[in-house]
Amino acid sequence: MAANAYFQVVHHAQGTFLQLFSGSNGELPQLQEILQYLNLKKVPFDVAALGKGYKAYEAGRLIPLSPQKILPIAESSYITESADRMSAVARFYPPSTGGRKLDKEGVYSECRLSKILYGVDDAVVEQFLAERRYCTDYVIAKGTPVKEGQDAFITYHFNTDNKIRPTLNEDGTVDFFNLNLVNHCKAGDVLATLTPEVQGEDGKDVNGTVLHPRPVKRTALSFGLNIQLSEDKMSITSRVDGHVTLTGGKVFVSDVMQVANVDNSTGNIEYQGNVVVEGNVSSNFSVKTDGNIEVRGVVEGAHLEAGGNIVLVRGMNGMGKGTLKAGGNVVAKFLENCTVDAGGYVETNSILHSRVHAATDINVMSKKGFITGGEVTATGKVRVRTLGSSMGADTRVTVGVNPAILSRMAELNKESTEAQKNIKAMVPILDMTKKKLSVGVKLTPEQMKQVQQLALGIRGEQDKLRAATEEMELLKAQMAEGENAAVDVHGEVFPGVVIAISDVSMIIKNGARHSRFVREKGDVRIKAL
Repeated sequence: MAANAYFQVVHHAQGTFLQLFSGSNGELPQLQEILQYLNLKKVPFDVAALGKGYKAYEAGRLIPLSPQKILPIAESSYITESADRMSAVARFYPPSTGGRKLDKEGVYSECRLSKILYGVDDAVVEQFLAERRYCTDYVIAKGTPVKEGQDAFITYHFNTDNKIRPTLNEDGTVDFFNLNLVNHCKAGDVLATLTPEVQGEDGKDVNGTVLHPRPVKRTALSFGLNIQLSEDKMSITSRVDGHVTLTGGKVFVSDVMQVANVDNSTGNIEYQGNVVVEGNVSSNFSVKTDGNIEVRGVVEGAHLEAGGNIVLVRGMNGMGKGTLKAGGNVVAKFLENCTVDAGGYVETNSILHSRVHAATDINVMSKKGFITGGEVTATGKVRVRTLGSSMGADTRVTVGVNPAILSRMAELNKESTEAQKNIKAMVPILDMTKKKLSVGVKLTPEQMKQVQQLALGIRGEQDKLRAATEEMELLKAQMAEGENAAVDVHGEVFPGVVIAISDVSMIIKNGARHSRFVREKGDVRIKAL
């Protein structure tokens, strides 16, 4: 075993001296470590004389520290813990001449004095006692790391992706009939299974502080009618033949509500499931559902609201008052004089004098697809054949970040700041109480109850902060999708059209063809497709 450099205080008739021992490669112990030790042990010394003697050191020569005689110094250690308090390193120093050596209990006592109360490695202690290497690191203690648990999660056994798009035929028309938006199921089909949460295990640092894993998230299967929950509550199956949808985290099975028309013969319709209207929806009537809506005739100045998708096989003439609101996508042959709000994309042959908003994209890509008049807004891209008109109809296209996301981000930032403020205020109070308890101060039952409530309050604020942070990360990912926002005009864009991308806009002055509009260097710029 190679020798390492160290030093020793030597008592002499002429006073107190220091002896250095070089390592195998001739290196000397660090002067800074020597100074730290002498100061810690309150050994009197002349700094200049020590520095001079260190620089001119010759093997076997003693460096004078002080003419004063001091009492013998026992063998000792200097123990430091890692930043995360999961390990501790000890450096041992020899006794002065005539000083007492440490035994096993002495090493453990040194650990306790340094507040190393857990995880002391007996084998490392024995190793030091056997070899007594000084001025070298011994990893003397290790904590037990926390074992994190696993959140509960649900596996759905049907297609939950609502990004299915209609097919663009070779002749430029859009196939609005074969959309394949329905997930069919039969009685007895397993629709979803739940994998329960797994609790984590506590850890402990070298100070003896118990470390708790993060709270795991529990969840449960959420479902509507026509669904059977298993005895162990770990799976759900369909009771009937029909179709299955996932809306707002809840599974629905329905055999579809079908009506000929929505008019005076039916009145307004509210239904939990899918609605199919074989004919028309007349003005001033409404259809509301948690599922999808399909209308095979024409929609007039009516209000349609769906938790899922809205499909209008023939389209909508809203007469200035018709509205469509979908949690998913909106697919229609045409949209005229209406207001549309889609949580997914919008796909249509034409948009005329309407206000249309889509959380993702708007596609008007049939052979004669056009957007004329009104305002369309999309978080992602707008794709169109013809934009505006030669008659100069006021037309505005906006792409970029969804305003609803920005609003929610502001709310979450406020919640996060408030939670951090509360934690910062409560933690010092709890730490002070812990210190009192550690030195034997007794608290009254009322005070103990307050301490427990304070600890629960801190954990609650930490949970709020964690939830807000996770949701903000999700929203940031959604906002990142808007970084590629663009307006693609595959045909002609007419003068007078306003194109806005995020916070900048452009008024088309001379018209253009086959163009892409993007945001670059703080301006809207035009590029060739």
